Amino acid sequence: MTPVLLEIETIHTAYRAGTLTPRVLVEELLRRIEAYPDKAVFITRLPARDVLEAADALDMAAMARMPLFGIPFVVKDNIDVAGVPTTAACPDFAFTPDKDAAIVARLRAAGAILLGKANLDQFATGLNGTRSPYGAPRSVFNADYVSGGSSSGSAVAVGAGLAVFSLGTDTAGSGRVPAMFNNLIGLKPTIGRIPATGVVPACKTLDCVSVFANSAADAMRVLTAAEGVDEGDAYSRPPAAKILPATPRVGVLAPAARDFAGDTASAALYDAAVAKAQSLGWHVQAFDYAPFKDIAAALYGGPFVAERLAAVRAFFETSPESFDPTVRSIIAGAQKFTAADLFAEIYRIQALRRAAQGALENLDMLLLPTAPTIFTVAQLRAEPLKANATLGLYTNFVNILDLAAIALPAGFTPSGLPFGVSLIGPAFSEVSLSGYADALHVALGAGSGAGKIIPSTRLAAPKPEDVTLVVAGAHLSGMALNHELTALGARFVAAAKTAPGYKLFALATTPPKPGLARAPSFAGGGIDVEIWSLTPEAFGKFVASLPEPMGIGKVTLADGSVHPGFLCEACVLENAVDITAYGGWRAYRAAVG
Repeated sequence: MTPVLLEIETIHTAYRAGTLTPRVLVEELLRRIEAYPDKAVFITRLPARDVLEAADALDMAAMARMPLFGIPFVVKDNIDVAGVPTTAACPDFAFTPDKDAAIVARLRAAGAILLGKANLDQFATGLNGTRSPYGAPRSVFNADYVSGGSSSGSAVAVGAGLAVFSLGTDTAGSGRVPAMFNNLIGLKPTIGRIPATGVVPACKTLDCVSVFANSAADAMRVLTAAEGVDEGDAYSRPPAAKILPATPRVGVLAPAARDFAGDTASAALYDAAVAKAQSLGWHVQAFDYAPFKDIAAALYGGPFVAERLAAVRAFFETSPESFDPTVRSIIAGAQKFTAADLFAEIYRIQALRRAAQGALENLDMLLLPTAPTIFTVAQLRAEPLKANATLGLYTNFVNILDLAAIALPAGFTPSGLPFGVSLIGPAFSEVSLSGYADALHVALGAGSGAGKIIPSTRLAAPKPEDVTLVVAGAHLSGMALNHELTALGARFVAAAKTAPGYKLFALATTPPKPGLARAPSFAGGGIDVEIWSLTPEAFGKFVASLPEPMGIGKVTLADGSVHPGFLCEACVLENAVDITAYGGWRAYRAAVG
């Protein structure tokens, strides 16, 4: 039986119990997609035969090493899928790539099943979802209202229960505004944490691949499977973990800075979210939003728009008539600026950045409206630039300041329209932000998606006093012994890689385990590992239960940080198989079956 709310762990529990199979789930979702009245959600649906074959190809024996085993998903159609056209919502621009984008390849390797490619504002230029020749997807709550954009179809697909999660992109808020309008979690990772190889750029220096899901836990699971450097993306970055305090200092808008475009119901819901945050024990204080607002306005209103032209310059010069009129006017606006204008703007933004950093010095994160209000399609089309600028009032600045963010549902107006808030924190603070977001999401009671159902999978924020632990083998997420960590309340922090000077060996144990060993003279590329977090008490229990030949030592990671981690006794390595060339235990297990 298909779960009422599509969550990864709920689905996996049903798979393990034998009450659901990947094929049955896919068949159900294909029926839902066919029956869904809004036909603007997808640009390209994969053939049902291919999707079902992918589901049938999954072997339950591989589930333990595939964190997204049998999980159907959708991608925004500016993300490449091998053999499927990438349109960026511009038919004349379309091309058919011969390989998957890096993130699609990683998610498929983790067991996820791709259903299709979703609609978007053309060239990811907009926050509303109306700028596509393939139609304008609508909010799952009222077809008169916009879905949000530019990741319009991606959000509607999850909000309507057509997919378990989806990928969007986020330059100015495109992974957060649609989350609000469809009652979802929208995770915007740190720039480069997910590589953008195989993604049509909007603003290459600012673009992020984002995740829509029904719970913060699901969004983080997808992030874990997708993150990491890819050589094809010069802006990709290795994962890291910025742990925020257990009782965060939270910046909120001062009354004079609150602009809800006349929407008093949304204003009241923001007040309620702030009050709920205080009830969770968070220290709430007003901050100066002025520099953030000025930075937000710069993304579309000045020379920075030249980066959008740079992304499609050759095509724009030869085929301007192929562009949506509003998108064309925005990109053409870049032509009036000179290189000197751009440098002058960079200098101005740097001064604003300094002021914004000053405002953040005594704060751990911000709690802002995701958008001031929601517009009807008619309102948006009547004033496309003004209305779109309003939607980006509280989102546009985030990537310019290299921050991480997560949008979450925060209630409904008396007329049944959705409202949402976002938590915004330092780069690489996703694990903390997601834990806080989960707590606030549940406390506010808005549920997820069109059904407004409270997610069942919880995600706690790590605490600074907790102990980190580096794992390299059977305790990795989704692997055979990971339950030993989760049973103790351990929390995933980040995927990582060891420093050079470590080797990995396959030991003759049941279940199969690797041994991580120091090799100081070995100049390798590092071993893929994960960082987990436990309370001191749980860490003590875990270490006390370890069987021989496993032990805990100090492991140095590629970023130079040092953590407690698994190391193997040298005596058992004599007859072990050196598997260092695979780069990690998960890759080795995938190769040998």
